[in-house]
Amino acid sequence: MPEREYGFEEDVATESRERLKKPPLFRVLLHNDDFTTMEFVVEVLRRVFGKSEAEAFRVMWAVHTQGVGCAGVYTYEVAEMKVERVTQMARAQEFPLLCTVEEEPGEG
Repeated sequence: MPEREYGFEEDVATESRERLKKPPLFRVLLHNDDFTTMEFVVEVLRRVFGKSEAEAFRVMWAVHTQGVGCAGVYTYEVAEMKVERVTQMARAQEFPLLCTVEEEPGEG
């Protein structure tokens, strides 16, 4: 039986592997104020950031006692979406809760 020719080249394709750089990470920070209730901050941490009751309380306490607390670390796009959601929730309840994004140290 004759060999079939499919028109393939005899050259071997070499696979080029490029190292993909991990995207930089950003912290989502909640800032203390004199009007937003601790209960609301805990609710935000549970609903927006998926924290357990205990973890939400721990972060809220950092916000209350230290002036700022880290709600989570995400890629930039996700962090910005979280900030927007927190801001919408706070404004709907007429709280001035400030939520910001900061580059994770060592990422830049």
